[in-house]
Amino acid sequence: MRKTGQPTINDVARIAGVSKKTVSRVINRSPLLNDETRKRVEEVIGGLGYIPNPQARALALRRNFLIGLVHGNPNAQTVMNVQQGMLEGLQDTEFEMVVRPVDRGSPTMLDGLRHFLERQRLFGVLLMPPISENDAVAKLCDDIGCRYVRMGSAALDKPDHMVASNDREAVREATQYLIAQGHRRIGLIAGPHGFRSALERRMGFEEALGDAGIALPRSMIAEGNYRFESGLAAADRLLDLVPRPTAIFSSNDEMAAGVIHAACQRGLSVPRDLSVIGFDDTPIAAHMWPPLTTVRWPIASMARSAALKLIAGIDGEADPVEEPSLFLSTLIRRASVAPPSA
Repeated sequence: MRKTGQPTINDVARIAGVSKKTVSRVINRSPLLNDETRKRVEEVIGGLGYIPNPQARALALRRNFLIGLVHGNPNAQTVMNVQQGMLEGLQDTEFEMVVRPVDRGSPTMLDGLRHFLERQRLFGVLLMPPISENDAVAKLCDDIGCRYVRMGSAALDKPDHMVASNDREAVREATQYLIAQGHRRIGLIAGPHGFRSALERRMGFEEALGDAGIALPRSMIAEGNYRFESGLAAADRLLDLVPRPTAIFSSNDEMAAGVIHAACQRGLSVPRDLSVIGFDDTPIAAHMWPPLTTVRWPIASMARSAALKLIAGIDGEADPVEEPSLFLSTLIRRASVAPPSA
């Protein structure tokens, strides 16, 4: 008698002559398979019309096929870039992404996050900065058995729980570039207090000036919150100084856009009267005028790697293919930097 009903993973494995685990690896795009096996299994899946049942597998694993993105980041573009990278990593798998913004300053943040993770039964979660910098959040994930990866501007955890960039070194290089152009009065627009990225970038800036023997008066540092308006206000403070800075390093591109706007309002030409460098290399950097010299932060690549770390070894076996944990930021030289005018 011909079998009726929907084909199962057992049917696929039997016809393809492989184990259920191998079928699962094909479904989840595991790199552990050779092309011949992958092709054979995919042909059987297509011929049978097999559709994976994530609900049944979720019951077996006691986890949903959901990867969470938890963030308390004020920069919408940064969050969008992370989502893009995660979706690339999860493409053609059984996994879906859910996004959970949290208020890092709330006294009930941890309790609310625990409730969310337990209710949704997430398979894993990517923690964005600055939430990722909170060790208590990582411990919470560990306590309830939820996989996690922390994203940061410095090493925050063991390699399998972390994707990090080298912000301090990248900003030091960017500041050295300004110094090599002849700038000595260089202002800093720092990121918000409590962000590790803000601290790492400030330290890189200060190290470059210290290595060059350039003094950094407190008046040459203004704090922003990674938004355009704060960059505008911070630039106004710095440009009111006498003598004013001939260059400004901004801790992200949105605030750098505010710097250029403030300079234009005063009739200053960038880069003739003021050189500007940002950080991130978001689309705004190439689209503003003049195009912004900036540090390219490989955040989408970091998020993609984080997603792959989270779904590795889904069937209980350790996956020997390791995703990188350290991603290098690079200086992108455009038209917003020139030697200081006489």
